[in-house]
Amino acid sequence: MSLATLDTTQHPHLPAASTTLFQAKAAKALTFEQIAQHIGRNEVATAAIFYGQAKASPEDIDSLASLLDIPGTVLREQLAGFPDRGRSVDMPPREPLIYRLYEIVQNYGYAYKAVLNEKFGDGIMSAISFSTKVEKETDAEGNHWAVITLRGKWLPFSRF
Repeated sequence: MSLATLDTTQHPHLPAASTTLFQAKAAKALTFEQIAQHIGRNEVATAAIFYGQAKASPEDIDSLASLLDIPGTVLREQLAGFPDRGRSVDMPPREPLIYRLYEIVQNYGYAYKAVLNEKFGDGIMSAISFSTKVEKETDAEGNHWAVITLRGKWLPFSRF
């Protein structure tokens, strides 16, 4: 089993909690899926907490502290603030997998926009009232396919 780890040289702007959480995750040899099941969150939302991109609830902090054997006071202190989202990655991203996601938006962004506007009208998809999931599909030939679902509330632009 391969585990996602943290190379702080690649992410110099992450909060202290990221190092604490990733070290404990590695020591326990847990996947994000396993951690997410324990704290009752989606695995992408759980990973976002580790990268400082999502706010952990008090219950999340207690569950993470218990599961990962991190003193609760340390974790509460490190996760006390608000996320500084988007700061940890240079744009455009250089990491190949993240760049491919960025490239999808570069290549298909206006097509997505046109289709969404036709279906919903003038507006935007929320990244706040939002959920996502990652699934793995295997076809009849044994090829693996990544399925990423993005689900955001539609926010129509208002006239003023």
